[in-house]
Amino acid sequence: MIAGIGLATCRLRIRACLITGILSVTLLGGCADEPEIRLADGSTGDWDQWQGRWILINYWAEWCAPCREEIPELNRVHEDGADGRLVVLGVNFDGLSGEALSDLVQQMGIAFPVIQDDPRARWQQPLPGVLPSTLVIDPEGKLRNVLVGPQTFESLSRAVQATSTM
Repeated sequence: MIAGIGLATCRLRIRACLITGILSVTLLGGCADEPEIRLADGSTGDWDQWQGRWILINYWAEWCAPCREEIPELNRVHEDGADGRLVVLGVNFDGLSGEALSDLVQQMGIAFPVIQDDPRARWQQPLPGVLPSTLVIDPEGKLRNVLVGPQTFESLSRAVQATSTM
């Protein structure tokens, strides 16, 4: 007997609590929408708009010289993928947002969308330890590769081609 309650009654209450908890998580989880993605230009989006495309998520910072050198290459890849097969998304490593971020994007000549909220948790990735770093996401939304260091148009194109044959 536990505090005046019979063992059988205690087991039934525990079972009821477990079932209620499982149902609550299942029902609430099924209703949860993906959070909106806030972009530096003030617009919003969601991951569905890029479904079926390769996604390159590039981490950059203003103070990172290799990042600044890589931006024209990323712009070129983004423009080349404008036919709908690939998109480049940027993430400011320093976590800037709002007007400070949109001004910096313009100042640095970034032509691809820049996300205000870091999406790395979606792929269980740690904060990059080296900049620039680029996540390569396949059209099904799976992380295929992490590129560390500055990339060229050719190396980014090869990374997508190499992982598309996996």
